[in-house]
Amino acid sequence: MASILPLTETDPIDALLSAHGLRRTTAARLVLGWLLAHPDTSYTHAQLQLALVGDDAEAPGVTLDRVTLYRLIDRLTQVGLLLCRVDASRVRRYQAMPTSVHAIPHFECQSCHRDSPLAGALRANGVDLERAAESAMQALKALGYQGMSMDFAVRGVCADCATGTTPPQGVPA
Repeated sequence: MASILPLTETDPIDALLSAHGLRRTTAARLVLGWLLAHPDTSYTHAQLQLALVGDDAEAPGVTLDRVTLYRLIDRLTQVGLLLCRVDASRVRRYQAMPTSVHAIPHFECQSCHRDSPLAGALRANGVDLERAAESAMQALKALGYQGMSMDFAVRGVCADCATGTTPPQGVPA
């Protein structure tokens, strides 16, 4: 008779990677872990690479070269774990995809290129926005489209740039 081993708690990042058919490499855990730990911030490839170099305490000895990081980001985006946005300057920005989110409203500053979530600012109209997104997704699904996500972007100049004040520390420019 086989002995039953007690269930151990699974690492949530490993579980996410496995559930999406990805290998649970140290690099994949590092990148996904970083982005999940900073859910309201979007990063360019270069910003993410710099952030991960500075965060070597998480995975000492792991170096992510530019190409490996590009490929990993691409795979994470393809399976829906990351959201990729292309801003008005055609720069790709990545952030963790919140579970069961079809649309993430955000504001892109054309001056400092900060990307700010608008969920709090649109609280009163959030239900209408979610209804509109869900309606559009259902219409496209009925036409046979699959694996969709929606991106609502408002572009302009943020209040900090408009008034000449400096953006808060820690916000990627």
